[in-house]
Amino acid sequence: MPTPSSPYPLLDSLAAPQQVRHFTPPQLEQLAAEVRAFLIASVSETGGHFSSNLGTVELTVALFHHFDFLQDRIVWDVGHQAYPHKILTGRKDRFPTLRQHHGLSGFLKRDESPYDHFGAGHASTSISAALGMAKARDLQKQDHTCIAVIGDGSMTAGMAFEALNQAGYLETKNFLVILNDNDMSINPNVGSLQGYLNQIMSGQYYHRWRDRIEHAIKAIPLEGLSKGVAKAAKWSEESFKRLMVPGLLFEDLGFRYLGPVNGHDVNATSKALAEAREKMKDGPVLLHVQTKKGYGYEPAVQDPLKWHGVTAFDAEAGEIIKVTTDPAKPAPPSYTSVFGKALVELAKTDGKIVGITAAMLDGTGMNLFQKAFPERCFDVGIAEQHAVTFAAGLAAQGMRPVAAIYSTFLQRGFDQVAHDVCIQDLPVTFALDRAGIVGADGPTHHGLYDLAYLRCLPNIILMAPKDENELRRMLMTALYCGHPAAIRYPRGNGLGVALEDPISALPIGKGELLREGDDLLLCAIGAMVAPALALAETLAAEGRSCAVINARFVKPLDAPLLHAWAQRCRGVVTLEEGCAPGGFSGAVAESLADAGILRPLLRCAVPDHLVHHGDPKRLLEDEGLSPKKLLERIQAFSSQI
Repeated sequence: MPTPSSPYPLLDSLAAPQQVRHFTPPQLEQLAAEVRAFLIASVSETGGHFSSNLGTVELTVALFHHFDFLQDRIVWDVGHQAYPHKILTGRKDRFPTLRQHHGLSGFLKRDESPYDHFGAGHASTSISAALGMAKARDLQKQDHTCIAVIGDGSMTAGMAFEALNQAGYLETKNFLVILNDNDMSINPNVGSLQGYLNQIMSGQYYHRWRDRIEHAIKAIPLEGLSKGVAKAAKWSEESFKRLMVPGLLFEDLGFRYLGPVNGHDVNATSKALAEAREKMKDGPVLLHVQTKKGYGYEPAVQDPLKWHGVTAFDAEAGEIIKVTTDPAKPAPPSYTSVFGKALVELAKTDGKIVGITAAMLDGTGMNLFQKAFPERCFDVGIAEQHAVTFAAGLAAQGMRPVAAIYSTFLQRGFDQVAHDVCIQDLPVTFALDRAGIVGADGPTHHGLYDLAYLRCLPNIILMAPKDENELRRMLMTALYCGHPAAIRYPRGNGLGVALEDPISALPIGKGELLREGDDLLLCAIGAMVAPALALAETLAAEGRSCAVINARFVKPLDAPLLHAWAQRCRGVVTLEEGCAPGGFSGAVAESLADAGILRPLLRCAVPDHLVHHGDPKRLLEDEGLSPKKLLERIQAFSSQI
C-alpha cells in the first residue's frame, strides 16, 4: 500500500493491473500522470529507452482500462515502448535494476512476466505474431482479443504489410492493430508511407462522415432500383472514401480504419478503444493513434533522438550526466565515427561510393556521409532486406555501395545477402557495427552470429579489425576488392592508435604475425587481438612462449601463416567475441584438420547459449572472455599439453 508521502499513490495502490478496468476517467488521467512521473524519475537513475516510452503512457493506461491481459493478448513492437506496460504489470519495484546484470530486461520477455506475451528486440514483428496468436485462438475455440501495437517507423518494413495483407484476407475478428504514429523510429521516418499518414491527418474529418454515408446508402431499397442505380450508389460510396482519404490503404487491405485519435488524451483514446472493440466483432481493425516521442518531458520532446536511449540524467536540469574524463587524456574516437569519417574521406575522390542504412543514420555514423553527400546517401527505413537488395542493384550498375547495418540487424537480410549479393558476386560492402557483446539490450542485440552466418556464404570476404586504423584500411580493401565484403567491428571506442593518411588497402587473405613464440599460438580476430597480446606478455613472465597472430580475415583465412605457426607450437588457442558454433574458431579448426595438422585446440568464444543483458565487462567475465578468465583458461590448457 502507498505511504502517506508517496508521489505515486494510485500507482502504488495497484495490486493487479485488472484494477485499472474499474477506474473513472479522472483516475485514468491521474494514473497516467503518475506512470510518467515514475518513468522520468526511475530512468533518470538507471538510463534506458526513454522518449519512446514517454510517448505511450496514456495509450498503455487506456489499453489496461479496456482489456485484461491475462486473457487478452498484446504484442508491443520492438519493446522499447513498453516500460509503462512493465510498470503496470507488477514490475515497478524492479526498475532500479533495469537493463542491469540479472535485472529487469529493457525489452519484453516471456519468462519475465505472464503479461509479456511475445518477446521482441527487432522491429516490425508485432502484427505477424499477434495474428498467429489470433488464429491459434480461433483454432482452439477460445474467445479473447489479440492486439499489436506498432510504431509508424516499423511500418516501413515489408513484414508488417505481409501480416496486414493476411489478416485482412482472413477477415480476422477480435484482432486490433494500433498504429502508434509519432513521425519517428529512432531517426525521423522516411518514405512514402509517412506522406500517406500525413494525408490521413489532413483528411481526418473523413471518419466522422463515413458511417453516416454508409448507413444512408444501405437504407436505399436497392432491390427496387435498377442495377445501374445500385451500381452508382456503390460507386458513390467508394468515390467518397477515396476523395476524403486518398488511397485508403488500410481499408483496401481489409481493415476497418479508426482515427486518428490524440494518443495523449487518455479518455479520447479510451473511447476509441471502446469503438474498436465493437468494430472488431466484424473483422480486423486498425486504430491510428497520434503520439509524440518524449511527451511530458520537454527536453525529450525537443530532441527525441538524443533522448531515445539515455544513460543516467539530471531530471530537473534536463541534462544527461557525462562521465568525467581526464582532459589530458582524451578518449579515443569510436569505431562508428572512424568508419563514418573514413567513408567520407574515400568518397571525396570516388563518386561511385554510395551509403545505405536502415533507419540508423546516427547509430552507424552514416549521418557524416549524409551531411557530406546527401544525394549519395540513402536511409531506407526499417527495411534491412530491401537495403541489401537495393545495394545489390546499385552494385550491378557499377556503383560501390556501402551498407552500414548493425550486426544483429543484418540477420534480417540474410537471404538477400546470400541470394542477391553473394551468389551474383556483387561488390557490396557491409559495415557491421555493434559486433560482439553490446550490453544492456541483451540477446536480441548482441552481434554474436555474424562470423558464423556470413562465413558459409560463397564469394564473400570477411574481415574484423584489431584497431581503428585497421578498420580504415579494411574499408578501403572492401570497396575495391571486386567482391562482396563484410567488416565487423565493436561498439565503443578504439585503442587510440595513429590513423594513417592516406588510407592503404590490405592484401586480401593475409594475416599478421604480431609476436613469435614456441609454446602456444594465440590466434585472434578483431577486438580480441589486443587482449591476446596482453595475455602473451603475462604468460611470457610465467615462462610460456606464445606466438600471436592477428588473423584479420576470417574468409579467406591465411592458411599458410596459421599452419606454419601451429606446427611450430604445442597448442593453438583461438580468441573471438562471437559464437563458438560456426565462427572464427571453426574456420581455424577446419583449416588445421584439412591440412592434417593435429594440435590441441582451445576455442575461446561465446558458448552455444543465450547471452543476457548487463554490463559488457561482466558479460565477458561470465562467458570466460575477460582478461582474467582467459588467462585462467589458457594456463589450465597449457598445463595439460
